[in-house]
Amino acid sequence: MHTLHYHPLSTFSQKTLVALYEKDFPFTPQILDITNPEARAAYKKVYPLGKIPLLTGEDQFIPESSIIIEYVDTHHEGKIRLIPADPDKARKARFYDRLFELYVMEPVLTVFFDGRKPEAEREPKRVAAAKERLDLMYGMFDGHFAKNTWTLGDAFTMPDCAAAGALGLAHMVYPYEAHANLRAYFGRLSERPTFQKVRAEVAPYIAKMTAKS
Repeated sequence: MHTLHYHPLSTFSQKTLVALYEKDFPFTPQILDITNPEARAAYKKVYPLGKIPLLTGEDQFIPESSIIIEYVDTHHEGKIRLIPADPDKARKARFYDRLFELYVMEPVLTVFFDGRKPEAEREPKRVAAAKERLDLMYGMFDGHFAKNTWTLGDAFTMPDCAAAGALGLAHMVYPYEAHANLRAYFGRLSERPTFQKVRAEVAPYIAKMTAKS
């Protein structure tokens, strides 16, 4: 049995969880208390970088969400293939996965974490640049989803797992209300049972975080 080290609030963890649930991949959940310095120090003995998610097994040590998904998709047949067998389609899946992670998820996280800093420590120029990047990506994806049900057309694949976490947080911190096709795409993601399961796991943490704000 594999163990997934993660935290429900982590968008990269959410991406991985959606993929594992889509694949019906059995694993033992190991939630890292990211607010506990002792827990983080103990975890760094397992993985010095201290990054989540991380999948471990008897002889496996697999960090990074996309790499975890590649491993699971290769070694566990499941009911769905998240990275197409066709090399060209696989390349497109990896490309769109990168787009959602690097150009949507990362700038959204910049906006989110800056908003939780004390006023004197905030970085308005960095946030403005992140929002500019998001505006560009929202427009690009709005056009893309005018013609596609999922990122690669009719098949749900790895970049859709990345989009779930990225757009879920973006919906809260920098909404894309002006982009009807992107909103509709997120609506389809929200109806996915696997994403609903992940959101149910996240909900108590968001409620707790909101109560402290």
